[in-house]
Amino acid sequence: MLRPLLMCLALCAVYATSKPTEKKVRIHHEEPLSSREHDDVKGFEYDHEAFLGREEAKTFDDLTPQESKRRLGMIVDKIDADKDSFVTEEELKVWIKKAQKRYMHDNVDRQWKDFDTNSDGTITWEEYKNVTYGTYLDDPAADEGYNYQHMMARDERRFKIADKNGDLMADKEEFTAFLHPEDYDHMKEIVVQETLEDIDKNGDGFIDLKEYIGDMYTHDEEMEEPDWVASEREQFAEFRDKNKDGKMDREETMDWILPSDYDHAEAEAKHLVYESDLDKDGRLSKEEVLNKYDLFVGSQATDFGEALVRHDEF
Repeated sequence: MLRPLLMCLALCAVYATSKPTEKKVRIHHEEPLSSREHDDVKGFEYDHEAFLGREEAKTFDDLTPQESKRRLGMIVDKIDADKDSFVTEEELKVWIKKAQKRYMHDNVDRQWKDFDTNSDGTITWEEYKNVTYGTYLDDPAADEGYNYQHMMARDERRFKIADKNGDLMADKEEFTAFLHPEDYDHMKEIVVQETLEDIDKNGDGFIDLKEYIGDMYTHDEEMEEPDWVASEREQFAEFRDKNKDGKMDREETMDWILPSDYDHAEAEAKHLVYESDLDKDGRLSKEEVLNKYDLFVGSQATDFGEALVRHDEF
């Protein structure tokens, strides 16, 4: 299953470079908390998706107010990390970020059993290497168009950085950092390094304009250059190359691919506290949260709500 996926990714890269007008995007933006408009006058759907995650928010839509409050009370206990019976903005922000990353952790969970071949609760580098590259290493000539030794070396380097305790065994969090390095502060340098290695064709440690455009666009003599290419040249000159030396260094490359986006989770946490903090002490008691349950989770006042969607955690 994984080896065909690896081949698919490699082929997709070739396919992308074969289409001159298709733009390759390397920037990692923070995902929006909700696809809904954030307007409390029209409704609280944005807040529901931000607080619970998009999929989980749907499970509350047809519950009675009583069931919504019961489940919300259990969630409040989980958010209260220091167990002082209050929810702070910081605890709320952490919870919202976790809710928004649930899709990512679900993806890791789906892959986990394929790599943890001895089912011991960790994934060693040897397990990952054997599952991902075993067939190709046994027969190096199987796919002569790809340098799997090089790909494997890059993966090993990233695996070791994700492996914070250096035991060459990844737990769930370390494996998540390996698969999704752009979401972890300690992995950002390797994301930049890998980007430089991909784009820096002359090996000088920088990305010049030709390399920058060449990574996104493959010129075809028979086709007119698309308008976005000229726009990207302007972006490079005006915003990417901050010190105006004609090239991007590591810091400029990081600013490009890992921009410091507006912290949506922090803004939503502040909003929820502001709207629910009745005594204005800067934190939320469980009672204050439950009093505003419609803001946090919502529900429908139906007689059959309690019989609808349920999860083991509730």
